[in-house]
Amino acid sequence: MLSKVFATIAVVITGGLLLYGVYDFPSFGDPNSPPNAGVEGGGESVSQYFITNTYKDTKVPNMVTAVLADYRGYDTMFETVVVFAAGVAIFCIMRVVGNANDPRKKEEEESVHSFTYGDHNRIIIGTTCRVIIPVIQLFGLYVIAHGHYSPGGGFQGGVLLGSSFILLALSSDLNSALKRFSEYNYFKLAAVGILIYAGFGLASQFLGENFLDYGVLQPLLFTDGPEMARSHSMLGVEIGVAFTVMAIMFSIYANLASHGTLKDGL
Repeated sequence: MLSKVFATIAVVITGGLLLYGVYDFPSFGDPNSPPNAGVEGGGESVSQYFITNTYKDTKVPNMVTAVLADYRGYDTMFETVVVFAAGVAIFCIMRVVGNANDPRKKEEEESVHSFTYGDHNRIIIGTTCRVIIPVIQLFGLYVIAHGHYSPGGGFQGGVLLGSSFILLALSSDLNSALKRFSEYNYFKLAAVGILIYAGFGLASQFLGENFLDYGVLQPLLFTDGPEMARSHSMLGVEIGVAFTVMAIMFSIYANLASHGTLKDGL
């Protein structure tokens, strides 16, 4: 009961602070707001700066990728952290470890005996998935690597890679997917993705510039100039994002589908 009271108080205080901050926002659609009209006293608007200078600053033709991974790099990094936190939260709430009397385990065991073996190893579905899963994974890698030049990036590619393991679990069983992508490995990979992203920021600081100011990484990346250093760094952080998204997406499915037991699944 006491925990519910503290939780309610925290929600009310947080909600109040968010609502209070809304008063400092410009009106919705205001053409004179700083993003649309620049700062007071004149100056180029934020959106116009992105349109005009993205390629010159980053050598990246895809403006969306440049905004997300460079100009707005802080926000995207913490979005990735939120994805990781969601996976950890699902694990803490649902994961069943070493409790033989847990009712969820008994429910899973009963469901296993309720279907015939052949239903879970259908030839047509299994063969089709074995053919298309490698294609999905290759396309996921393409989306990550080519996000600079066309729609794509770490979030989209990570979802494709994560969905390929989920498809394997659906077409065969969860145990088959976990043999290829175990719980230890997917949590380790999720953490590595965060460390890759933060590592680019810390490397920038160690070289005397601001966090995630990629241009200073030119000597480490052996590029022709700071613009290409920013381009290559964006690819690096997108790979980190993809690792985390892929791993946490499969982690959430594995726990939800098996009621936290990581046995059999759907």
